[in-house]
Amino acid sequence: MESSVDSLLLERQLCFALSVASRSVVSAYKPVLAPLGLTHPQYLVMLALWERNPRTVKDISAALLLEPATLSPLLKRLESAGFISRSRSRDDERALAIELTDVGRALRAKALTVPGTMAEKLGLSATDIEALHVTMTRPIAATQGR
Repeated sequence: MESSVDSLLLERQLCFALSVASRSVVSAYKPVLAPLGLTHPQYLVMLALWERNPRTVKDISAALLLEPATLSPLLKRLESAGFISRSRSRDDERALAIELTDVGRALRAKALTVPGTMAEKLGLSATDIEALHVTMTRPIAATQGR
């Protein structure tokens, strides 16, 4: 017996909704981040560094769930922009340490407006954002084996 609702309708697919939502939200960030001189992936790296500085490439990679090979060009561009410096870790010569420069630290003050601007742009309250974050972290955790 077939269900009255077709489970293969595009509009019922979680993967479709997540994909479109992701592209749409990242696209909405573009004009907000442009005055800071950051792309969305670069913004994520800076957020990780504003949380804890310095960090190794491996540590940033784990925090952002990005492969080091994907992270490397982002770090090079952030270094060229003067936001970070890259050097060998004092604790482990094999590890590359990423550290904010004075310019990168100062950029944090300008970035403080980004979350509020995005909430307004997306029409979401702080409660909406928190609930959405909780909901989104469940499939992330499930797919990461956590």
